Amino acid sequence: MQPHDHTPLDDFITYPADEMLARSHEFLAQMRRRHSVRSFSDKPVAREVIENCLLTAGSAPSGANHQPWHFAAIHSPEVKRQIREQAEAHERGFYDGRAGQQWLTDLKPLGTDASKPYLETAPWLIAVFSQKTGGLDGDESKQNYYVHESVGIAVGMLLTALHNAGLATLTHTPKPMNFLTQVCNRPENERAYMLIIAGYPADDATVPAHARNKKALADIASFL
Repeated sequence: MQPHDHTPLDDFITYPADEMLARSHEFLAQMRRRHSVRSFSDKPVAREVIENCLLTAGSAPSGANHQPWHFAAIHSPEVKRQIREQAEAHERGFYDGRAGQQWLTDLKPLGTDASKPYLETAPWLIAVFSQKTGGLDGDESKQNYYVHESVGIAVGMLLTALHNAGLATLTHTPKPMNFLTQVCNRPENERAYMLIIAGYPADDATVPAHARNKKALADIASFL
């Protein structure tokens, strides 16, 4: 086998132990201010901010470094209107019984329904697509690996980047989502993964009390 090319790890920063602890506390406090909101302002957000956040997401680790994702950043009022119309049509079916009673009962504390006006109000929608094939060079004959896991990590980094930039977000996963592939004119090897709404919260935005209930460390982690 030929030796693999490597470059020095010359941009890693090592912090003193006390600064590391302080940084972890500060970041925890910052991320605890991240909330899903469903009432957005139409206040503009510069495209460059979205671009930087997408580049952050694009730096996520992925299987074989194939980076199996595409982000369609939607600012066009017409495209947003199309997405709202189709999403609400699917959501009506969901809330009219397709979800099942238990799911609807679990959603009730959040106050959600089939109406999604924020899909037109918010300045940006980001449709996330996973790619089954493509590799680094877009060759559809090349398989991608750990696609779901890789895209999930990238989405988490995107939400964090948007929050860090000072924007509110909401994740939306209408079922089925194949209409996003058509509206965004994406190829057949891609599958709609998630729709992210990004912008400023409306002045009267609220957060459901239920959504503030987060599990304690002992409930989400164990140390062996």
